[in-house]
Amino acid sequence: MGNRDFVLGLGGGGGRGLAHLGVLQALDEHDLKPGAIIGTSIGALFGAMYALYNDAEVVIDRVMEVLTSDSFKHLHLPHLKEAETEDQTWLGRLTASARQSVLYTRAATGIALTDTDAMHDIVNHLCKSSGYDGLSIPLHITAVHFPSGEIELFSNGDLTRCLVASMAIPGVFEPVDIEGRLYVDGGIACELPAREARMIAKPGQTVVAVDVGARPDPNNIPDTVIGMLDWSIRIKSHYLREYKAKYADILIEPVPGFRQWSDFSHPRQEIERGREVAMEKMPELIKLLQD
Repeated sequence: MGNRDFVLGLGGGGGRGLAHLGVLQALDEHDLKPGAIIGTSIGALFGAMYALYNDAEVVIDRVMEVLTSDSFKHLHLPHLKEAETEDQTWLGRLTASARQSVLYTRAATGIALTDTDAMHDIVNHLCKSSGYDGLSIPLHITAVHFPSGEIELFSNGDLTRCLVASMAIPGVFEPVDIEGRLYVDGGIACELPAREARMIAKPGQTVVAVDVGARPDPNNIPDTVIGMLDWSIRIKSHYLREYKAKYADILIEPVPGFRQWSDFSHPRQEIERGREVAMEKMPELIKLLQD
């Protein structure tokens, strides 16, 4: 069965999280299975799928199938066509396009651009409508309570609803109701769940964390208010992940560049990037597990 003496923490990052699949490939190639998985947002989804299928290649096949499906196309992620703007940040493109569409009205009068129905369908399909009791590896999912901002870990209950909540980006998707309480994307406060992985780890158990968060682009100087807000969020997120990373024994950083979270256009490239970086870390991880 392989060595299970580690907890695997998979961070959030939208399309950049496809690199997690490459990390899981590398672990499979070395017959290394985590004793527990904790995931945030896209990391929670891929962690759940791996805990269900116990095979990275099966997970990749199902993900690739969904990325070309009508359900995914109907998700309406705000990765919009270029509008007449010099601000090339995601927020800049969104704002310019929204002025020409109904998104502008929804953004000004509501708290979300879309509901979570399509995301529910996708998660149910990817996980075969399974529950926590159908998983072969213990799974913990992060989500943030709305509006208190408290981080909560879910390890039982409605698996699909917990996964959707962990991916419900505020402003894009509506908050998700779990037993009468509303939750949003775990990445708001826990983009890299290394500290939380340490909390659930047994004494002496190794923590492996995978960071697929965005990096600030030094060549992109914002020149609008929205661009500055986008930049400030990236900086804050970057330093929060650096703080969380200190709780990991092994940190795997596929360095996904400056790709936007909503960009799923190069899945094979992201998967291979994750695998390559993870393979570089395998000797260090194996030595740590053997000590």
